[in-house]
Amino acid sequence: MTFLTSVSGRVLLALIVGLATGAVLQGMNLGSTGGLISIAEAVGGIWLGALQMTVIPLVLSLLVVGVAAVSDAASAGRLTSRAIMWFAGLLVVVIAASLMLYPLVNSVWPVDPASAASLYVGAAGTEAPPPPQAIDFGSWLQSLAPTNPVTAAAENAILPLVIFALFFAFAVTRLPEHQRTLLVSVFDAIADAMIVIVNWVLFVAPIGVFALALTLGLRSGFGSTGAIVHYVLLISSGCILVALFAYPLASVFGKVPLARFARAIAPAQVVAFSTQSSLGTLPVMVERAVDHLNVPERVAGLVLPLAVALFRMTSPVANLGVVFFICHVSGVEPSIGQMIAGGIVAFAVSISSVGLPGQSSFFISIAPICLAMGAPVELLPLLLAVEVIPDIFRTVGNVSADLAVTTILNRSEQVVASDRG
Repeated sequence: MTFLTSVSGRVLLALIVGLATGAVLQGMNLGSTGGLISIAEAVGGIWLGALQMTVIPLVLSLLVVGVAAVSDAASAGRLTSRAIMWFAGLLVVVIAASLMLYPLVNSVWPVDPASAASLYVGAAGTEAPPPPQAIDFGSWLQSLAPTNPVTAAAENAILPLVIFALFFAFAVTRLPEHQRTLLVSVFDAIADAMIVIVNWVLFVAPIGVFALALTLGLRSGFGSTGAIVHYVLLISSGCILVALFAYPLASVFGKVPLARFARAIAPAQVVAFSTQSSLGTLPVMVERAVDHLNVPERVAGLVLPLAVALFRMTSPVANLGVVFFICHVSGVEPSIGQMIAGGIVAFAVSISSVGLPGQSSFFISIAPICLAMGAPVELLPLLLAVEVIPDIFRTVGNVSADLAVTTILNRSEQVVASDRG
């Protein structure tokens, strides 16, 4: 009952009811449904536009605040700096793996063409996907330095805007403390204001998702169901692989036997599965690390909260998976340059959007990657409705990775201590 009163539950219910209603009306052959489709599409479009209008200011402000937080953490001591280096290095590794593996997976395990077409046509309202865009690498490289950031923002040129935001954020960290504090506070307030707007929009998400799902059902019936199930399995599998990757990480770099690591983290994974919250799992993670992995309390007490605050290893894996799925069903073939752009944006967004609530972070994290890779954002609201299932495995993967990194950093501290001794 609690699930049905949550945002996730209400949005999922709206998707099911909207899709079923549209499919039933289509099957009844009541005549032209063009008028109903136009109304539902307009309602859904207004809701989607309200979400999109927050993307640019929120990404900019979150990057400034996120870089400042990482800079402050890195200056706190050697262990913190090493933790941030491991966080960044692992994010780069999983992003590179995602960019290589998702296109391969889509070619080996493609979505049923009829179901993919039903999903795309039903959501986007066009009969044919856009043709692949050939982008000259030299022009793409030149575009990375925006001559006018305002124009880049107006044109949804997300990668040049992210690069400008990163330069600006790092420049802010070099200012005198009173100026830096003032600017970070301003951008933090802007981010908070944008999140308030996003929460307002998400409050009426069941209406928007119902309208979009109704449109999908009226256009394609239940034909898109297979593609949606495929999406859930694809993203969940990516997150499960991240969780499995934590085991050899702890074994090879943390020198913890696989069986011992598996027994130690299992209770934390159960809590993560049931709560879908890394923060809610934090007390259990600390207890398992200290009592069952022999991590000193000072290490676990620093690294694990820092990991929860700054590090979500499943974020770029799942987010890139969503974008590659959208590209796959819509017929978009991103170029190498666009995939590199998507990877850079995924890295930046994964750090800056860690503190956002799940429903908010889904759209804010993935929409910029869609813009960078040329994928249509119209499918995101429908995928948001079923995100409640992959989100379970996102949390399990994050908790597993957090504990693996903790064992690695504990091992490095032991090596440093023995060298000094």
